[in-house]
Amino acid sequence: MPFGCVTLGDKKDYNQPSEVTDRYDLGQVIKTEEFCEIFRAKEKSTGKLYTCKKFLKRDGRKVRKAAKNEIIILKMVKHPNILQLVDVYITRKEYFIFLELATGREVFDWILDQGYYSEKDTSNVIRQVLEAVAYLHSLKIVHRNLKLENLVYYNRLKNSKIVISDFHLAKLENGLIKEPCGTPEYLAPEVVGRQRYGRPVDCWAIGVIMYILLSGNPPFYEETEEEDYENHDKNLFRKILAGDYEFDPPYWDDISQAAKELVTRLMEVEQDQRITAEEAISHE
Repeated sequence: MPFGCVTLGDKKDYNQPSEVTDRYDLGQVIKTEEFCEIFRAKEKSTGKLYTCKKFLKRDGRKVRKAAKNEIIILKMVKHPNILQLVDVYITRKEYFIFLELATGREVFDWILDQGYYSEKDTSNVIRQVLEAVAYLHSLKIVHRNLKLENLVYYNRLKNSKIVISDFHLAKLENGLIKEPCGTPEYLAPEVVGRQRYGRPVDCWAIGVIMYILLSGNPPFYEETEEEDYENHDKNLFRKILAGDYEFDPPYWDDISQAAKELVTRLMEVEQDQRITAEEAISHE
């Protein structure tokens, strides 16, 4: 399917809003995120369903940057465990990004309902995430926001694959990166410590994800009331910087040593000693 608009920011290449509505029916908003609204869209000529993310330019520079960034990165990638870009339209007022529709649930929702995954099911999820991230890293792309909410079952079948979504914070690693971003509970020590960082931050986040899947609990937990954001994050970050987590009983009693070792190697505080995604795939 051709992209509606190939170049970014060139005024003569702006799409007309009618080009979007002539091709797609946009349904009701199904989700509102920090930078965009998400719709379920139907292609009129085929009846196929897609996800549409709409970014409003008037919402500010950060929103415009997030939209441009997601488009640039998604045009670079093609992998079975990454939600694929289908179409892009850029009008004077909006960015429309059309993606494959994943009809399954977020892994986060599954954890909320079920508590934790078996070691076998965790291994299946983590292997797929590692393969996608190793692919991204081979292109020097850092996702920077891997978390349970961004891992989605592609469909509702029992053996559905996992896909990674939400690339608005992803970045090409041209030299080490400086600006901190991401979700507090998943941040690597080098991000918390305001150091320069790169692809190892994704491996740390996969370690956090694996820890939660196996135990049903986050590795770094702060009991301060979440309303007291400043102290909550300060104490949380202190634990992350120190790598202060445990394999607490009874949650970890039946987990294999190999699984614990992989979590430990993914959550190595020193980024230059942390296992890579490629290495983790072949970890026994």
